[in-house]
Amino acid sequence: MITTSKITMRFGKTALFEDVSVKFIPGNRYGLIGANGSGKSTFMKILTGQLDQSDGVVTIGNGCTLGYLRQDHSAFDEQSIIDTVYTGNDKLWKLHCEREYLYSQDELTDAENDRCSHIEEEFGDAGGYTMEAEAAALLIGLGFTEDLFEQKMDVLQGGFKLRVLLAQVLFGQPDILLLDEPTNHLDMGSIEWLVDLLKRYSGTILTISHDRFFLNQVCTHIADLDFHEIRMFPGNYDDFTIASLEARELQEKANKKVEKQANELKAFISRFSSNASKAKQATSRKKTLDKLDIKKFKASSRVSPFIRFAAKTRLGDKVIDAKEISKAYDEKLFSNFSCTIGPEERIAIIGKNGTGKTTLLNILCDQLKSDSGHVKFGETIDIGLFPQDSSGLLEPGVKAIDWLGRFAASGTSEVELRSFMGRMLFRGEDVMKKIGVLSGGEKARLILSKMTMEGGNVLALDEPTNHLDLESIEALNFALSLFTNTLIFVSHDHRFIATLATRIFEITEAGIIDYPGTLDEYEAMKKSQKK
Repeated sequence: MITTSKITMRFGKTALFEDVSVKFIPGNRYGLIGANGSGKSTFMKILTGQLDQSDGVVTIGNGCTLGYLRQDHSAFDEQSIIDTVYTGNDKLWKLHCEREYLYSQDELTDAENDRCSHIEEEFGDAGGYTMEAEAAALLIGLGFTEDLFEQKMDVLQGGFKLRVLLAQVLFGQPDILLLDEPTNHLDMGSIEWLVDLLKRYSGTILTISHDRFFLNQVCTHIADLDFHEIRMFPGNYDDFTIASLEARELQEKANKKVEKQANELKAFISRFSSNASKAKQATSRKKTLDKLDIKKFKASSRVSPFIRFAAKTRLGDKVIDAKEISKAYDEKLFSNFSCTIGPEERIAIIGKNGTGKTTLLNILCDQLKSDSGHVKFGETIDIGLFPQDSSGLLEPGVKAIDWLGRFAASGTSEVELRSFMGRMLFRGEDVMKKIGVLSGGEKARLILSKMTMEGGNVLALDEPTNHLDLESIEALNFALSLFTNTLIFVSHDHRFIATLATRIFEITEAGIIDYPGTLDEYEAMKKSQKK
């Protein structure tokens, strides 16, 4: 069990949260949610002891072990991938290293010989004889092949390093598991594998995530960080959404009832306070009025952007026609793929990481040339593009408003640019920030601002939810659901795909599967084929 008592965290005079007293109970799985900047990661770092709180106490149950998904991706670069996973169990790792050392020596001292006679029992009791199989199962579940196990960590890119660190913390089987954005850089298959593993986990889990499917599948409770406090809700993310709305509606109704009563009392007091025969009653009502409590609503840290995509030109019947396209780098990604995309289709490109999802999207949008075949656009097509890697589009040294102004129509005023940016939550002097200092979420919203301003009649988005908070994801999801023209997107967000896609392109080792239906229909079809 882990509890907090009156935890407060201040930076200067600004308080992220105040007097937070919560209890995380064994067997429960908590989703810690809140707007970007509300203090979720800070709170988790306080729980792990990486940060000292301004006030209050954190208490971890006697004998409880705590595991935390590391954010330092380069800490184990000189170790092998499999050894990095082993280090998640500190006791077992030390026994393993000692055992390896003893058995590597040509000659042993008497003390070392005596140690050899005991270490095997300790090693076995600690799980040493199954450690390789257990670590391998974790790595395979996260998308690694056995030929990589002995490779050093420094051969991996950031997303795959994060997977190893996730396997590391899971291997330790701690009583309390703290995960900060564990689904980042995971493909849909790995997310579903992680969901299944966490649902079977017997300890306490506290996870930060902006993946609604993950929160719904894993969480038994939601810890909502808002109004500078944490409120606990039973159930998953959808349950929280309903409960929080109902709680606010009930409070609004209660306030209206109290306000009506207060107005009636004020009217009586005003009318009869100077009337001698009614003076006693007026005084009594004044006392009642003074006791009435109208709850004031605190300002929420949650703010949703206003996103709407409106095509400036009509889209014709012919959109994209791809014939026999192929692409290979060191290895073949896909070959001889053909498709015809119509004016009202919503296509999700899915598949394991590294299979070529971004490559396929870029070829279909004429951002990248295929090795063979061709892509033909309809005459009316005007693509609005959201790239996964924005480094080639955004310039760090340029002010956000100046960058956006480059894509505005001639004669667009600064007031109009500020209006576009304001809808994307850039307030006041925020528009003057240089792009290099913007957060990932701010950069994503700036690109979305460009897209809404340009008014493309075909939208192509590559992992658009990666850096957005839940409110922004919901707003983008809704905006895209209202867009009636062609939509092509890459995503690992299960709910995002399930609510938008009417056609699925899955890139597999055997080729690209073109399924004319929703994600739920596609998954049901695949399950029926396995039976």
